[in-house]
Amino acid sequence: MNKLLYVCLDGLGDDPVPELGDRTPLEAAETPFLDSLAAKGRTGTVVTVGPGIAPESDIAVFAILGYDPKEEHPGRGVVEAIGSGMDYRDGDLAYRINFATAEWPRILDRRVGRDLSSEEAHALAAEVNEKLKLTGATFVLESTVEHRGVLLIRADEGRLSAEVTNTDPAYRKDGSLGVALETFEPQVARCEPLADTAEARRAAELTNAFVEGAAKILDASEVNAERRRKDQLPGNLILTRDGGDHRPRLQPIRERFGLEWGCFVEMPVERGIAILLGMAPVAAPRLGGEEDYGRWARLAVEALGGYDALYVHIKGPDVPAHDGRPLDKRDVIATIDRAFFGEVLPLIDPKRTIVAVTADHSTSCVRKAHTDAPVPLVVCGGPVTSDGSTAFGERACAAGSLGQLRGVDVLARLTHIMRD
Repeated sequence: MNKLLYVCLDGLGDDPVPELGDRTPLEAAETPFLDSLAAKGRTGTVVTVGPGIAPESDIAVFAILGYDPKEEHPGRGVVEAIGSGMDYRDGDLAYRINFATAEWPRILDRRVGRDLSSEEAHALAAEVNEKLKLTGATFVLESTVEHRGVLLIRADEGRLSAEVTNTDPAYRKDGSLGVALETFEPQVARCEPLADTAEARRAAELTNAFVEGAAKILDASEVNAERRRKDQLPGNLILTRDGGDHRPRLQPIRERFGLEWGCFVEMPVERGIAILLGMAPVAAPRLGGEEDYGRWARLAVEALGGYDALYVHIKGPDVPAHDGRPLDKRDVIATIDRAFFGEVLPLIDPKRTIVAVTADHSTSCVRKAHTDAPVPLVVCGGPVTSDGSTAFGERACAAGSLGQLRGVDVLARLTHIMRD
């Protein structure tokens, strides 16, 4: 049977940008290696979660790995809590959180200017854990990477319900799904119950008490005083989103698709997905400079030797898009093409390895937000023959023979190709 290298480029899709000649950053980037995959293989597009849904990465990754997030996703907070190694139990309320900057209640920056170090975040979390007390509940605030973290709240008695709204106004809670909003009022949102139950009302009360209490502690923190002295934004607010209250019982991916999987895990959310789906986590170093992509390429080739399939999630394109930097997004894509694909493709056997490349969602540099636009897909290697595609880009892939696929159907299609 063939092997599968399945690569997701986070936030890859985009809108045409005037300063790039009405091309998207992907269309404007120099991508000879991705284009070569398109020329040798077949292309199409993917609606990862559903029409009208601008997804967060976690629900989109669930979908492109063959799990319907509307039915099987537990909420990002649970995924990240499990991925962070926290003592999560059913009935606990787990949130993904951001450290943010506010002049209460106005939010000045949802990510503390993107320069809050992991060490600073760890110190801030430790201070909140030490100083804040909740009535009738305990909590653990875990900082993970830079401005990101996880909050776990456990009631002294009974369960808590995740049927509550986010305090992060940039994301809407839709069942267990986190949906990114293109426009929002930059104000701290109050957590409200979405169900008329004691568990939901109690969860909302505890969440609001935590957010308000933590903000007072953070605003007075010496860590933030030092940041202000350096003319940096303070991390004086914690925004909660995408709560979950139970660990899902999911069919392992090995049983669903008949493949032994490895999964690159750079961030806690990826480790959580790997654990929940029964994929073997492959520890990958944090991506920084261009040389790190080469390390990932060599690690991917090595890992493929031990698994039938390998999932690799590369964050790079998403960050500059959120900041509205199309030239930088273009350059990041070109770097990934040269330093990752340029290294990995010569090291694998194209007759025995299927290479599939897609994205979890589009992130628009124009709108500085996730969108519901379809993302490109290319499949090459093994028995796959060329469909006449010439480039890997949004508009070029839309004309490919694979057509437009639903996210949950992609892996079933790839598995079928592997067995041809």
